[in-house]
Amino acid sequence: MIRKLKSGEYRLYSRKIDPRTGKRRNLGTFKSREVAEKHEREVQYFKRH
Repeated sequence: MIRKLKSGEYRLYSRKIDPRTGKRRNLGTFKSREVAEKHEREVQYFKRH
């Protein structure tokens, strides 16, 4: 799940809510949406392997 920050960067959050914090886990901050989407696909790939 990608959200745009006020600074203009994009942050990738986990899809599920982290039970310890009650919030979504931050999976990295990226300069552009394309880079964030690419990383999201990589994360989903590693979840299955």
